[in-house]
Parts: sequence; structure tokens; C-alpha cells
Amino acid sequence: MKRIVLLFLSFHLLMGATVAQDNVVDEVVWVVGDEPILRSEVEGQRLRAQFEGVKFSGDPYCVIPEQIAVNKLFLHQADLDSVVVSDIDLVGEVDRRITIMTQRLGSREKIEEYFNMPMAKIRDMQRETIREEYLIERVKSSLLRSITVTPAEVRRYFNALPEDSIPMIPAQTEVEIITMEPQVDAANVESIKERLREFTERVNQGESFSTLAVMYSEDRASARTGGELGFMGKGELLPEFANVAFSLNDPTKVSKIVETEYGFHIIQLIEKRGDRINVRHILLKPKVAADERNLALMRLDSIADMIRNDKVRFDEAARFLSHDKDTRNNGGLMVNPRTGTTRFELEDLPSEIGKVVYEMNVGEISRPFSMINTKDKEVSAIVRVKTKSKAHRATLVDDFQLMKQYVQSSKSEQMLTDWIREKQRKTYVRISENWRNCTFQYPGWIK
Repeated sequence: MKRIVLLFLSFHLLMGATVAQDNVVDEVVWVVGDEPILRSEVEGQRLRAQFEGVKFSGDPYCVIPEQIAVNKLFLHQADLDSVVVSDIDLVGEVDRRITIMTQRLGSREKIEEYFNMPMAKIRDMQRETIREEYLIERVKSSLLRSITVTPAEVRRYFNALPEDSIPMIPAQTEVEIITMEPQVDAANVESIKERLREFTERVNQGESFSTLAVMYSEDRASARTGGELGFMGKGELLPEFANVAFSLNDPTKVSKIVETEYGFHIIQLIEKRGDRINVRHILLKPKVAADERNLALMRLDSIADMIRNDKVRFDEAARFLSHDKDTRNNGGLMVNPRTGTTRFELEDLPSEIGKVVYEMNVGEISRPFSMINTKDKEVSAIVRVKTKSKAHRATLVDDFQLMKQYVQSSKSEQMLTDWIREKQRKTYVRISENWRNCTFQYPGWIK
């Protein structure tokens, strides 16, 4: 649900700009401190919610401006506390959200048509929206840092719950993983480099880099827009890519071949703007040969046998042998990106892992299998089921940490509510006459 809300909120700048571009008569409907809230912002969020199927608990023309106002209180506090978000903090998130929009609307061209602006501007506005979200979250984290929950508080909370209000816990599992990237033979790499050199020569002879990117680039997200990535800071790009991209000065030239964890690239400059750059690129990925894939699977099979025969523990093997940088320092234990915990509902697992884990028992180690990792690369893997639980009503014995999270959440919500009410009291707020007839979540805006 949090992911859906963040996605919905992330569009408000885009939709506000779209409404303004469509010549809706704009007006200032709220003022919070010295920050105005425009009708176009509110209308933009309402249209976004309508598109997403999001329902409001009250009048959207009351709910939306109040939420914007609350966000402005947190952003003002971020400014007072000198909270900053660097470009490197935004790496990947802009691309992830553009990908979600592409999946919803069908293509980047349709995104541009829907928002009535070029992709580069959409990316810039997304980046600013995400930056604000991060600032707000950091202020909240700072405010909530002092909250503690004692075991006695958890017991009192649980014992006070009516039996039919005790939450149901879905079936969950914890999974450990070891991966290996099959080697790519030198001939395959040289073939890819030769193809990229051919593309460079074709561009030098007058062909369009963009057309070649559409036809051949294996970065599916950017290929639709001719390989264009939009304006980015150096910290938002992989270091190897950024070093070459920022060294370019002539938009008619093509870079040397760049190797990153995604594959091999050539890059062309579009425009530099201060410390940001817009480039297009073509990505080609080495292909794993069948014999190299089988070799990696055989190696993992041997490692699995060593673990089964108690010659090495799974967590030790993961730390020293796994190629998965995200899990090896954690002994191979996977972390659910949706919840930040190590527990997964089956549908939260990557599909290839979910299929393998479904029939496994606790402590069992899988046969080696192939999968596509988060970098869109083929890897070989084995997994071990650390824990598995059936769906059940929560108990203090089995689900103490979850109940602790409920108590923590309740205390956090109360603290944030108190903070917002105190900020309301100290902040100048003006609401236009036609926007006052509301039942607000936080009474106190109208003084």
C-alpha cells in the first residue's frame, strides 16, 4: 500500500504541470508559510488518483490540499535542519518509476503524450518529486528516532486486542541464496565490441544514433526514446559510465566502448546543463553460452553437496563464493525490498525463486537453476529455505516482532500527529474561502 501511495504522490508535479499547460485557470487556494498551493496542483493529483483508481476517504478537494500542506511543513523543517539529498541517493528510482509508467501507458511516447511534455522534462520533475519525498522521510526519521517500545508495552497492546481484531499473518518464508555469474567467453565479448565499433562507424558516416538505439539497444527502457536517458547528475550514473559520459564535449562524436555491470555501451552527448548531462546510449549484453551455463550449475551443485554433507555452512559459502553483492554480506539471506525485512510472502519473491521455493521444506537446499537478476543478467543460483510459516492469527510467541512493529507504528503516528499540530499552531496558513468547508484530518488549519 505504501508503494502505491508513493507512486500516486510522485505524479503530483507532473499532473500539476499538465493541467497548467492545458490552460486551466489557476489560482492560489492555500498558503502555508510563504508557500502557495495552486489549484493546478490539487487538480493534477485528483486526475492522477482518478487514473490510478485511488479512492479518497473524503472530498478530494479537502484531502489533497491538506496533504500537500502537511508535506510543506516537513519540507520547511528539512530546510531549517539543513537536510540534503544528494544525486547518488536518487540512482535507479527515477528509472524505476519511468518503467512503471511505461508499463501502465504502453510506451514512452504515450507517457509524453499523456503528460504533454518531453521525456527529459518528465524525468527532471520526477527527480525533484523523489527528492522531496526523501527529504520528508528523513525529517520523519529524525523525529521518530527517540521512540522506543518495551516488551511490557507490546504485551499490554496484544492483550487489549479483541480476538477478532488480532491480525492474520499470511504464509511467509525466509530464503538464503548463492549465485554465480557464468563466464562469458572472450570471442563473445569481442563480437559485441566489434558490433559497437560498427555502430560508431555508421554514425560517423551520417546514420542516426537514435535510430540505431531504437533498433539494436538492449536497454529496453531507453531504446524506445532513441537511447536517451534524460538529464542526470554524475552521482546518478554508474561510475564507469559517468566518467566517459561527462568527458564528452562534441554532440556529433561517439564515445569509446564502456563496460559496466550491465554490459557494453557506446554513448553520445545530447546536452550539458551545469552539473547535469543528457546523453543517449546503445547497450549490448554478452550472451551466456550453454557450456558456461552448465559449468556454473555444476559448480553450484558441488557447493550444495558440500553444504548438505556439513563440510561448509550455507552462510559461509554465501559470504566467500556468492556473486550476489546484495546478499553475500548477509550470509546469503535475502531482504524483501517491499518491507525491508527478511520475510517474504511467496508472491514477493522473484518468480524463478518463488517456483523453486514453493515445494521446498525448511533446511532444504534446491537444485541449481538459472534466473535473471535485478541487473537483468543471467545467473545460476541455489537457495535454502531458512524458515517457513503457514497463515495464522498472530501470537505473542511467534509474532512478537510484528506486534512490536504495530506498537511502534501507533506511537510513531501519534508523535507525528502531535508534531503537525504544533507546526500548524506556529505557521501562517491562509485558505481561500471556497476551500474552507472541510473536515480536515488535522483540525487547526483555520485560525
